[in-house]
Amino acid sequence: MEKALTKTDYNFPGQVSVYHGKVRDVYNINNEQLVMVATDRISAFDVVLPKGIPYKGQMLNQIAAKFLDATTDICPNWKLATPDPMVTAGVQCEGYPVEMIVRGYLCGSAWRAYKNGVREICGVKIPDGMRENERFKEPIITPTTKAEIGEHDQDISREDILAKGLVSEEEYALLEKYTIALFKRGTEIAAERGLILVDTKYEFGHRDGKIYLIDEIHTPDSSRYFYKEGYEERFAKSEPQKQLSKEFVREWLMDNGFQGQAGQVVPEMTNEIVDSISNRYIELYEHITGETFVKGATDHLLSRIETNVLSYLKAK
Repeated sequence: MEKALTKTDYNFPGQVSVYHGKVRDVYNINNEQLVMVATDRISAFDVVLPKGIPYKGQMLNQIAAKFLDATTDICPNWKLATPDPMVTAGVQCEGYPVEMIVRGYLCGSAWRAYKNGVREICGVKIPDGMRENERFKEPIITPTTKAEIGEHDQDISREDILAKGLVSEEEYALLEKYTIALFKRGTEIAAERGLILVDTKYEFGHRDGKIYLIDEIHTPDSSRYFYKEGYEERFAKSEPQKQLSKEFVREWLMDNGFQGQAGQVVPEMTNEIVDSISNRYIELYEHITGETFVKGATDHLLSRIETNVLSYLKAK
């Protein structure tokens, strides 16, 4: 069994604070830079599961870095460097308290709500007669609030975001513009790899009057992908789509009676389950990047990361 990195507790030069999120540990350096460690923790239904997934952090970090580099012409992003396979260093921003979720297809939580009679999500009206995994005429934006750890994100409409003053009208218009353009680029790159980018989320922040794309982008933790080949045939037969995303983890949990509700217990994560999840992440990595995944050594993850980050900070 390969080792998984589930906890960090560094004290880097100039460190002001550290934030331990569901998956990432974020170190604030002099209120100017963030050193974000992508751990191997995995969350579902806003709950961090008890076991880490080997190589997950490396895969997410490397996928995000590639997509950040591939979208700099669309909007500025926070990335400055990747000093370690599991680390990105970037501009420290003040994050907006909303996540921009964009959907190209009716599936996942949106489908679960739709089949229960819901016809409006986050202020966006959904027409009658749609089927699971059906493509929307145009992608829709369904924002959520940015929840604290242990809490659930909440759907919110554009109107409520503006009414509550969470984001100014001018800024929100730019966030929407960036979101649609990024999703279009992600869709194009996915298509080149034989995939469909189904839905995803983006997070933005601001610094010195400038809006930045922050955090990760187009990873299996933040996105859902279908295989392009066979999509139409499966849809015509109302069969489940072959997909690469974290949805298979949610489905495994739901099949075993867990949806993050009070009193529910996370099912046992056997070595076989952990290995299968790791292999699915590797599969997505190789499909979306077109490259073979090279596993980093897992024997001394903590010391390796510390050495690489210290070298990076010293050179700055």
